[in-house]
Amino acid sequence: MIKVLVVDDSAFMRKAISTMLDKDPGITVVGVARNGRVGLDMVRKLDPDVVTMDIEMPEMDGLTALRHIMMECPRPVLMVSSLTTEGAESTLKAMELGAVDFIPKQLSKVSLDIIKIERDLIEKVKTVAARKMRHVAARAAAPRQVRRPVAAARAGGRPVRDVVAIGVSTGGPPVVQKILSSLPADFPAGIVIAQHMPAAFTGPFAARLDSVSQISVKEAETGDVLRPGHAYVAPGGRHIVLDQKVSRIEVVVTDEPADALYKPSANVLISSVARAVGRRGLGVILTGMGNDGCEGIRDLKGKGGRALAQSDSTCVVYGMPKAVVERNLADEIVDLDDMAESIMANLYK
Repeated sequence: MIKVLVVDDSAFMRKAISTMLDKDPGITVVGVARNGRVGLDMVRKLDPDVVTMDIEMPEMDGLTALRHIMMECPRPVLMVSSLTTEGAESTLKAMELGAVDFIPKQLSKVSLDIIKIERDLIEKVKTVAARKMRHVAARAAAPRQVRRPVAAARAGGRPVRDVVAIGVSTGGPPVVQKILSSLPADFPAGIVIAQHMPAAFTGPFAARLDSVSQISVKEAETGDVLRPGHAYVAPGGRHIVLDQKVSRIEVVVTDEPADALYKPSANVLISSVARAVGRRGLGVILTGMGNDGCEGIRDLKGKGGRALAQSDSTCVVYGMPKAVVERNLADEIVDLDDMAESIMANLYK
């Protein structure tokens, strides 16, 4: 039985989240709290497996409570976030502090929306509870170490790969930030990123990455030209694909395929990289639930490209990389701390 504590200053939200979770026989809500101070006390007393945490609360806000949890008794925390720019920035900060993911605060009265939110909430609670994530939370709470960017120059001369495609989901923002902030300004390839994230989040996410990285990062727009030392984040709710022109590679933002399980989709992105540049592509699959990206990596490998998968021990959720590894598609399985250096080295292989 998975024990969950719900922390929210809204009585409606406490009731709504509790009701959704209680529908699953494998989950029990052991307590509810109206603010971070009460929530922190209940974490200490009830020892829940998972905590859902609102951000804006009186007496003690969610970020402050999260910091205390990560320092004292690390465990998976899901933030309850409004789908706004301000909500996105606070949620991204929470994930830097150790939160593993978020759930939307807006519970629509449309039954289909509620059913989808309920399903996603239950799936996330079950997945993060199974992983425990204590090693991730503890690392997030540790003092941040400034790492020098990896060196761009290599004895091998010019790189043989000039496009890096990253697929990532649950737990992804701090992982992507760690990798991109470790790359040098003269990184010799363009980067395209499919991070499962709502539309309101991808702009602030790209801006945050740009502010901490030596390379340039932006939310992708149709017509962007892929350049070395530049990264492009797929807009939430839409796909990005690459279009190889005579003298340049362009980014295209599209709604097709409309029936894709995830939008943006790592499969759609990486398959387009395979078609556009073939063996010049490097696929990187990071932490996340499900298997998005696996088919795209298969297509890329079929064209002579290479693939990296994040290691089980450093993933928040070992779903997407596991699918690649189990199908023997990964050329290397890489710890997060070594991923930037491995990406650089594989541009020359």
